[in-house]
Amino acid sequence: MEQRSLGRNGPATAAIGLGCMGMSGAYGPADRQEGIATIHMALDAGITLLDTGDFYGMGHNELLIAEALKGRPRDSYLLSVKFGAQRDPAGGWLGFDGRPAAVKTALAYSLQRLGVDHIDIYRPARLDPAVPIEETIGAIADMVKAGYVRRIGLSEVGPETIRRAAAVHPICDLQIEYSLLSRGPEDAILPATRDLGIAITAYGVLSRGLISNDYAAGQETVPGDFRSHSPRFQAGNIEANLALVAALRAIADAKGVSVAQVAIAWAAAQGRDIIPLIGAKRRDRLAEAIGALDVALDGDDLAAIEQAVPKGAAAGDRYPAAQMAMLDSEA
Repeated sequence: MEQRSLGRNGPATAAIGLGCMGMSGAYGPADRQEGIATIHMALDAGITLLDTGDFYGMGHNELLIAEALKGRPRDSYLLSVKFGAQRDPAGGWLGFDGRPAAVKTALAYSLQRLGVDHIDIYRPARLDPAVPIEETIGAIADMVKAGYVRRIGLSEVGPETIRRAAAVHPICDLQIEYSLLSRGPEDAILPATRDLGIAITAYGVLSRGLISNDYAAGQETVPGDFRSHSPRFQAGNIEANLALVAALRAIADAKGVSVAQVAIAWAAAQGRDIIPLIGAKRRDRLAEAIGALDVALDGDDLAAIEQAVPKGAAAGDRYPAAQMAMLDSEA
């Protein structure tokens, strides 16, 4: 499998990574054994980067990954873990905690749940507005020195925060939503990360399943499914967004591939510093994503895609208003 580098001086990893959030109920029910089988399939195919968060299923996701990794050599995979998101027993969001003591406590729990002695890439899930980023990154840097963390990443922060964080400790990668329907990072964030030699691990490449062959307007969601309150899936927006997907599907059909594969290939074609994170919770979805690496897009293809899905064409924000207000990357 094609290899890319997680940052200018970072480790090599496969050209796509596996996002594991969906295996813990974020998009409706998930089958535990299918999730484990999907992780096994990814590793066997050469995918090495597994992305999770300690708040995915309130620890469920880390425990599932630990089960899947039993018997696997520790140097055969990279664990990327987000921390800091605070949730109540009902799953509600309470904010973010980037205090140094909270950083080290969260890390201790993640190491225990994952059953490992170090995390490869550790990152705050969001910026804590009450804590200078220098303090949060400094605390992770302490854990790097102690051997519990190998590298430091960031998530959903803007250029100023990226530069301030990088002044404290080298940053491996920035995790941010980047797709045909979410191209905001192109304006100021990508120039900053490229200047600093920081990779992009792009999540939401399929826009929460919107760019697929089977999502339809009016599709029912279950409690806990992110899409039930996502602006882009609400009436008035979903119809416009599905029209964009239909235009993209026409290009995919002409190439004999799926619309999801075109979207993944497009993201991968935006630079070798970009590693799409594929949020597959089933093996068939993962197989489709792996197939995207064989989809070659030439200049004509990219121009046709741009015409079908112009920058800024998506209807609705990528998060509800309250969550958008928490994104330093949108400031």
